[in-house]
Amino acid sequence: MKTINDYNFSGKRALIRVDFNVPLNKELQITDDSRIRAAIPTIEKILNDGGSVILMSHLGRPKEGPEDKFSLRHLREHLGKLLKKEVKFADDCIGQSAREEAGALKPGEVLLLENLRFYKEETKGDEEFAKKLAGLADVYVNDAFGTAHRAHASTTIVAKFFPDNKLFGDIMTNELKSIDKVLNDTRKPYVAIIGGAKVSTKIDIIRNLLDKADELIIAGGMMFTFIKAQGGKTGNSLCEDDYLETAREIITEAKEKGVKLHLPSDTIIADAFSNDANTRLAKSDNIPDEWMGVDIGKESIEKFSATIAKAKTILWNGPMGVFEMSNFAAGTKAIAEAIVNATEKGAFSLVGGGDSVAAVSQLGLAEKVSYVSTGGGALLEYMEGKILPGIQAINE
Repeated sequence: MKTINDYNFSGKRALIRVDFNVPLNKELQITDDSRIRAAIPTIEKILNDGGSVILMSHLGRPKEGPEDKFSLRHLREHLGKLLKKEVKFADDCIGQSAREEAGALKPGEVLLLENLRFYKEETKGDEEFAKKLAGLADVYVNDAFGTAHRAHASTTIVAKFFPDNKLFGDIMTNELKSIDKVLNDTRKPYVAIIGGAKVSTKIDIIRNLLDKADELIIAGGMMFTFIKAQGGKTGNSLCEDDYLETAREIITEAKEKGVKLHLPSDTIIADAFSNDANTRLAKSDNIPDEWMGVDIGKESIEKFSATIAKAKTILWNGPMGVFEMSNFAAGTKAIAEAIVNATEKGAFSLVGGGDSVAAVSQLGLAEKVSYVSTGGGALLEYMEGKILPGIQAINE
């Protein structure tokens, strides 16, 4: 793995693909700067070496060329505060302003390019567009794990123009090392906790984990497909009938491979998909018609927490229930706390996936697990065993 720690950037202009796709409010102010903060160590390493930095990223999904609400200029001031220095800005990413600003950069200076996706060539992986980006710098650094699963111009194609000078930044390096600990370099027992709404989005991950995990906890909306597959009554709960046979196959495969599969035994049920709905406790396989499961129950929390407490390696992807509604967040919070407790006793814990990351962040527990992944779709695809083009492009 070629990383920025293997390179001296003195006198070099480094083109860094960062993931600054951050949320903005109606006033175009950043509401969560965690992705920007995560990139600071890579930027500072290059500057401290005596190099200069050219940052490129996308923001949002502009449809027809430039739109002010998607301009990266809205991030410039905040980035400058984090770096404690002025950040220059080019109002284009490949045009004259980009070339002039990049060409005039002095060691220790930072330039932020305009949104890459103002050009359709970016998402199309256009080689000529990538060549123009490459012409701005001496060395290429990919530090955007969240986009590593996309073969876009700035994440993959641009690397071919730096055959001897392409590197992983700190985020990419830490992501790959941490994910490797839950995929290949695991300590036993290994407990994987997979939640979320649909089985269909997690099948490949679950199947891949059956060759690695000792115990597999399945909860969230997807649990009802497994429960119904075994003849349980799931009422009006989310269930993918097209995947009942797939669920049965996974249950059988887990037994054959000696993986202990845990499904919630009890469930908080509601009479409507609303935070104000009437609720009660029910057995997970005996939910009345017109009622739906929205969170795991107390018995399930206790059993899962006991399983997690014995783990030496933990992967958590996806919430236990409808976490975004406060009345149905207890199960997700309890699992987050169980993972923190196990981590404090020496377990390695990786948390990835939007809602599980949101849970540990909102609870103030992100610093108390071993690693929180910044990659959503990229993490899922990597854990499914797929080759990510953004990673392959650096390793070739």
